[in-house]
Amino acid sequence: MATNESRTGVLLRVERRDDGVVVATLDRPKVNALDTALLREIEAFARTCIDDPPGAVVITGAGRMFAAGAELAVFADPTLRPGQADAFRDAFGAVERIPCPTIAAVNGLALGGGAELAWCCDLRILGEGSAFGQPEVLLGIIPGGGATQRLTRLVGRATAKRLIWGGAAVKAAEALALGLADEVVGDDEILDRACALAAGYAAGPRVAIRAAKRAIDGGVDMTLAAGVDLELELFLEVFETDDARVGVESFFEHGPGKAHFTGS
Repeated sequence: MATNESRTGVLLRVERRDDGVVVATLDRPKVNALDTALLREIEAFARTCIDDPPGAVVITGAGRMFAAGAELAVFADPTLRPGQADAFRDAFGAVERIPCPTIAAVNGLALGGGAELAWCCDLRILGEGSAFGQPEVLLGIIPGGGATQRLTRLVGRATAKRLIWGGAAVKAAEALALGLADEVVGDDEILDRACALAAGYAAGPRVAIRAAKRAIDGGVDMTLAAGVDLELELFLEVFETDDARVGVESFFEHGPGKAHFTGS
């Protein structure tokens, strides 16, 4: 697989693959702690994906850890704390707004802000040795990167409260049972599996996949009637694309699942 590697800065490694997948790797030794600089690089990267969506995005961490939480030395300084908090909100909000499929390839631990970054993604692939954790209450604080909202939307209020109040790590098997992980694979297969899944989406009808994501994510916070209206609006828009024409023609000629889409 041919790739082109670039950097949005010094802490985020970006790999653009020929199959339409972009892999963003957090690279802040030793544990990819999320300081303001790394968060701003994540935000800048996400904004490029919003402006010019690839086929799919995979986010992972260099080394043995997906990402530790916030850089506590920054949060401990009251003069730096507001800027760090803003950087979390801006970076994770931008990741959440990426219109194409986003997959977190969670290697090792995703703690605090690292887990909150994973909650921003559409799907999460874990290794057998991976784990999530929201340990903020063990420090006498609460999550500040969106866990009380995004985690609750993933698992419901009671489970979110249990995980946040207790602060204990959630191992891969439990994460899968709770719906926090979409797949659990061998620890040496995490990135390959995430990229293979992403490549499948990138090879599909990209406009339709983005429209489905918009309908799902946008409709969650609407009334049912408004959500159905949004779906219908997008349904009619997608029918005007080349991929819809190709897909319908292929269905009548060859049956389902045989179309080759161009992403337009």
